[in-house]
Amino acid sequence: MTSHLGIYFSLSKNGFQESRRICNQLRSISLCCLGPCVFTKKQILSWGIYSLDNEQIKMNATEKKNTMSEPIDFFNSFEQLAAFCSQEEYKGYDPYDSLNSKLFQAVPLLSKSRIAKLAWTQFFKRAPFNLRPLVGVPKEYNPKALGLFLTSYCNLYEIDAQSDYLDQINFFGDRILELQSKGWRGSCWGYNFDWQARAFFQPKYTPTVVATTFIACALLDAFEITKREAFFKAARSACDFVLKDLYRTYDDKGNFSFSYSPLDKSVVFNASLLGARLLSRVYSISGEKELYEEAKKSVTFACGYQQENGAWSYGTLPFHQWIDNFHTGYNLECLSDFARYTGDHSFDSCMNKGFDYYIQTFFTAEGISKYYNNSTYPVDIHAPTQLLITLDKLGQYEKYKEMATKVMGWTIENMQSSQGYFYYQINKHFTSKIPYMRWAQAWMFLSFTVLFKNERSLYR
Repeated sequence: MTSHLGIYFSLSKNGFQESRRICNQLRSISLCCLGPCVFTKKQILSWGIYSLDNEQIKMNATEKKNTMSEPIDFFNSFEQLAAFCSQEEYKGYDPYDSLNSKLFQAVPLLSKSRIAKLAWTQFFKRAPFNLRPLVGVPKEYNPKALGLFLTSYCNLYEIDAQSDYLDQINFFGDRILELQSKGWRGSCWGYNFDWQARAFFQPKYTPTVVATTFIACALLDAFEITKREAFFKAARSACDFVLKDLYRTYDDKGNFSFSYSPLDKSVVFNASLLGARLLSRVYSISGEKELYEEAKKSVTFACGYQQENGAWSYGTLPFHQWIDNFHTGYNLECLSDFARYTGDHSFDSCMNKGFDYYIQTFFTAEGISKYYNNSTYPVDIHAPTQLLITLDKLGQYEKYKEMATKVMGWTIENMQSSQGYFYYQINKHFTSKIPYMRWAQAWMFLSFTVLFKNERSLYR
């Protein structure tokens, strides 16, 4: 391994190649003014990258394996994470927030170009180092992250009814109500950044069914504890957003898929199922038959696309044909919640077949969470977090608790920093240590609280 950094950046041959590729991408869209870059190792590490060659990766894995004989202190790990999130005031960066860059926005020809926005977004998402401070991307509240923290504190309050936890529940609930997207027929939420995807462009705070469902369900969690009517009203109103603002793609039997947002017509199975999940949960409280009926049509549509082996692709578009870990987990928890809140178990066989595929496909014997069905890399922090949630929702934690604690233990040993936060991804040739608040910290925070709910002896 080299001991210094030269033009671009190199801690290994592979690290050099990766950095050169990324910088070339920037130059190709006339966005890179870095020129010959000479950085110190300390600077690079502060940007959130640690690059190793293959041999060093194997050595580190062996060293970690040797230390795993000692029991993992899950609560201590959680306390470190909680301290980091509190220190950051629950604000942070996101894998997709690069269009908030003041530098990018200052160049009209680029900020109005679909290709430039897509390239810029993908570069910052894939880059192993965090350039956001250099291009003027601020740390901000992400509404979905706040929803995940809200559910987390509801879980903690259920375990230990501390007044501090209740204060946090009200804090996050109030912030969420303030951050509602305006101009739609129901309460709804989006992300705090413009988002350019291959299928569509979403302006800042464009509401999505994904963000709205996680947030509305968090408000219902808070309502069950606080009995604050504002929380329930917002969650019920979110059903109007799902029913009235989202586009529907129908099959020949009258079943349909909800669109991702009001601005697109894409068919994304986890997104549509999340909409059905929200309708189902509110139905369990309000008894409105329409909510159940529309939810069932959405569930029927999605189950019709389940593959014979139990898997789902991400969606129906040609470039949505991958099968991944945590979106499969989303699908399963939505099917479980549909049955739980409606009493309709018509789709249990789909759920069970999907769960068998999920549990047998996405986790290694060592406790590594695979991203895709056919590839280990990247090891993404979102994957292990979803395992605990999926097991809990499907009532499978007790049966698979050894796997759950092994996966959590591996994740703590390999993806938690000394500062308490969790890394974004371990790739084949480098580790991205960028401390994303929504994608990494909020999900890990929630996963810890689910773990403690199921094994209260680990909470102290």
